[in-house]
Amino acid sequence: MTESLRGQLLIAGPSLFDYFRRTVVLVIEHTDEGAMGVVLNRESELLVSDAVPQLAELAGDEEVVRIGGPVAPQAVVALGEFDDVDEAGKLVTGRLGTLDPDADNDSLRRLRVYAGYAGWAAGQLEDELSQDAWVVAPAEPEDPFSEDDMWSRALERRGGAYRLLATMPTDPSQN
Repeated sequence: MTESLRGQLLIAGPSLFDYFRRTVVLVIEHTDEGAMGVVLNRESELLVSDAVPQLAELAGDEEVVRIGGPVAPQAVVALGEFDDVDEAGKLVTGRLGTLDPDADNDSLRRLRVYAGYAGWAAGQLEDELSQDAWVVAPAEPEDPFSEDDMWSRALERRGGAYRLLATMPTDPSQN
């Protein structure tokens, strides 16, 4: 591993036609032992209040559970923006961190709740990066809370040839 990608976005390259097609993953942890993150741009139809009632007040009444990835879909990952980053369970980048369920979380400004996560074994992510499966980009504070087409927007921010890729339709046969 060269350097940790914690706090970076992994934008699915056009060669990914599996579960991760057109996804944007925020890397929460990346070490020599592997990596984990959450898919930012997949929603479920399930409300947080129905799935994880104890987080409903923190997330908001109408907030839906996001699908964080294919690993452990019953697991809950809560990602928030904190005024006091010391309250975060694990700081990811800037003021973004995971929710510490045992903390007061008084400075929590907003929260997203994910079912499951994306995970990579040691060296697996590096192999995928060498095959251009992912485009790496810095995360911005608004990314986890974005409601727009995150995949296109993240590619557009990269500029250059990525701007053209960002215009690729969901179904290329419709081009």
